[in-house]
Amino acid sequence: MLNSPSPRQILATLLPYLRTAAAYSRQIQASISARPDKFDSDNFYATALTDADLSVQTFIEVALLGHFPNLRFFGEEHEKSYNTGYFRSIELGPQDDFLVTLDPVDGTRLYMDGHPNYQIILTILNADRFEAAIALSPALDTYYYALRDQGTFRGALADDLEDCQPLRIANPEPIVLLGWDTGHFAEQLRPHFELIDVKADYSQETAIPNVNGILTGDVSAVILNRGKFIDGGALAFMAQEMGYSLSAHDGSPLPRLADCEAGDWPGLVVAATESMHQQLVSLLREARPE
Repeated sequence: MLNSPSPRQILATLLPYLRTAAAYSRQIQASISARPDKFDSDNFYATALTDADLSVQTFIEVALLGHFPNLRFFGEEHEKSYNTGYFRSIELGPQDDFLVTLDPVDGTRLYMDGHPNYQIILTILNADRFEAAIALSPALDTYYYALRDQGTFRGALADDLEDCQPLRIANPEPIVLLGWDTGHFAEQLRPHFELIDVKADYSQETAIPNVNGILTGDVSAVILNRGKFIDGGALAFMAQEMGYSLSAHDGSPLPRLADCEAGDWPGLVVAATESMHQQLVSLLREARPE
């Protein structure tokens, strides 16, 4: 076992840098100029890329290399980064050899279109599961963090970790969010739930909830085609630490992170209550018979 810093120590050390990155992203949002798309895809959520993505990642990379040079690190823009080669690895390692990941602007399309519900998401991964995650919402002056088996917390950006309060959502909106490429479930679900389909309902003019709506109470459940560890999977972990139910589409427990391919959990169902979760899983099974 490596003599690694604790997940809490990593979060506490990086929080001032994440605050600065949040202030930077908020400051330049109105004047941001988009760089070329990352790759050819019809997923406008995935292909959007801005100067903020690259700058935030570089800033956090410098902080990590300065404070924790032996940690593994995977940044979403690792192929474009000047710093990737200085990290020991970008891959998930053995148990207790932590991998830090970063989505420098989760919801880049939202960010480019001037919407407030983009985030900076940093996670700490172990071979078996998430150790920690932190998600900053610069435009909303809010951040959330979760530590393994310790719950999820919320605070203002100026708050230190110990100043944050446990996150409790008493009455989330009774809405199910369908992530990208899950719109085919809409017909089966619509008779039972109010839906938001991010692919069909996205608007440049009016913001709709993103996956982070599960932490704000804007939605009660989220269905994802895959749960990328750096973003959707991280938010699902935070919801689970808050007390929400989480599983694969068929209701089965999620596999160890090391047993997944390409940094993804399989399709996810996250719901505010166990009864809602069971109903969603049952409906998904009907929509996609085994």
